Amino acid sequence: MKTPRVFSGLILLLALMWVLPGRAQQPAVQPVAPASAPEYGPAKGTLVIIGGNMSDNFGVPQKFIQLAGGPNKKFVIVPTNGGNRSADGKPIDYKPETVLAAWKKRGLTNVVMLHTWDPKVADTEEFVKPLLDADAVWFDGGRQWNMVDSYMGTRTLKEFWNVLNRGGVIAGSSAGATIQSDYLVRGDSKGPDIMMTDEPNHQHGFAMLKHSAIDQHINTRNRWDDLIPVVKKYPQYLGIGLSEDTAIVVTGDKFEVIGRWKVTVHDNTHAYQPWEKPYDVLNVGDVYDMKSRKIVKRGNGANSGRGGGGGGLPGYC
Repeated sequence: MKTPRVFSGLILLLALMWVLPGRAQQPAVQPVAPASAPEYGPAKGTLVIIGGNMSDNFGVPQKFIQLAGGPNKKFVIVPTNGGNRSADGKPIDYKPETVLAAWKKRGLTNVVMLHTWDPKVADTEEFVKPLLDADAVWFDGGRQWNMVDSYMGTRTLKEFWNVLNRGGVIAGSSAGATIQSDYLVRGDSKGPDIMMTDEPNHQHGFAMLKHSAIDQHINTRNRWDDLIPVVKKYPQYLGIGLSEDTAIVVTGDKFEVIGRWKVTVHDNTHAYQPWEKPYDVLNVGDVYDMKSRKIVKRGNGANSGRGGGGGGLPGYC
């Protein structure tokens, strides 16, 4: 009586050995690979990067307010690019009523100013309190190296990033645009006409837009070609030039051009003809994929183009 039972058990064991490996190789539910983080823009939140001279006539500040959730959300305005110290070395003291006046006129009901010239202060728990529940942060124009001197490596910079991590908005115009880039063009403290500084502490911005070098005022100050030597020397960066009253709205690895006029993209991986300017020109409404390095959507009636030109005006970044 025992022999048949042993024999039956052996047959069952052999059957299981034949079936189970096949099932192991063909799981009922395939595992889903985690989504990769963006290569250029922040993983969460939105960047609004503006080429200077922001007026209310082309919808750019209105878009910033909308992306933040409306005028009743909490906004923090940072005027530090305007200067940390006066010519005689004294710290500059900004008046909140002056800095915030234009934003209150735009309807903001919960807006505060944040500024210090001292990175030790910027690294304190007390100073960063306005950022802890902020929905949006705005960087004013001026000279971008002032922001580096005040906030690089501090708790304040960490909290700027946390605004994005909560799904908020970081925006800025002119120097407030360039500070969001990785490589800091015109970061030399001796003057804005120096595209690539030899000052080690002023060569990098906050890298909210990674692998990028951002210039501004390209139309009014005839800066169309100024990023060419930067991208030639540092081919790892995507060069982005912004006209005044014109912005890119960055989500992930894509951006859309909004506002008044044109944006240049300097792409060192693209082969241009000898007679062409080595950059593409985007128009309002165009959507650009920084990872694939191509326009993925055209604005209404917009045409592609290369090169450009404009009048020149001296001034700050």
